[in-house]
Amino acid sequence: MKKSVLSAMVVVLLLGLSGYASFFIAPTDAKQGLIYRILFLHVASAWTGLTSFFICFIANLLYVLRRQPRWDWLGVSAGETGLVFTTVVLLTGPIWAHPVWGIWWTWDARLTSTFVLWLLYVSYLLLRTLVEEPDRRALLSALFGIFAFIDVPLVFGSIRWWRTQHPQPIIMGAPGAGLDPTMYKVLFFTWLAMLGLMTLLLRQRYRLEAMRGDLEIIQRELEAA
Repeated sequence: MKKSVLSAMVVVLLLGLSGYASFFIAPTDAKQGLIYRILFLHVASAWTGLTSFFICFIANLLYVLRRQPRWDWLGVSAGETGLVFTTVVLLTGPIWAHPVWGIWWTWDARLTSTFVLWLLYVSYLLLRTLVEEPDRRALLSALFGIFAFIDVPLVFGSIRWWRTQHPQPIIMGAPGAGLDPTMYKVLFFTWLAMLGLMTLLLRQRYRLEAMRGDLEIIQRELEAA
């Protein structure tokens, strides 16, 4: 318990420092003004969500190969965590887009593929509520989760492969498309804080799913007795 509290305190500290850096250390963008500062939350949340979906994909793959409950628990935990961060992305994107583009939303490749990704992982979680038998539920959701991950590289590559309303990549993008060095540092520090939050949420969610799995085993044993 003390270790969990300490971890939570470290994550809160990192989030607080990243918020301070986003508002007071990173320089103001010459073209967009203050509104651009939502970039740090928006982009860091996007990277963290994709990281969580990658963990979900690996866990789903390992469950299909090994059929061990712990990989199912990790898969659903990472899927839920990734969905949280992707929801933040979909909420902060229009807030940033409206004053810059003059519109809240446009169905370009990046925005559409991200929304489809969100729908896929909502479906992944809904699927788990429709199947009662634990082993069958784990296998079906793992297979669907592997399929859903196909959209992750599409989200990542959309602004590289197609012309979009969304800004071009700031990491590994075209020459001159990057950020001010201080902005880079603040962005990566914010991502570090978000990864800490992701890890904290993932650990707690995994423990909950493990307890739920143990409870299902006990219930099946009682029914068989």
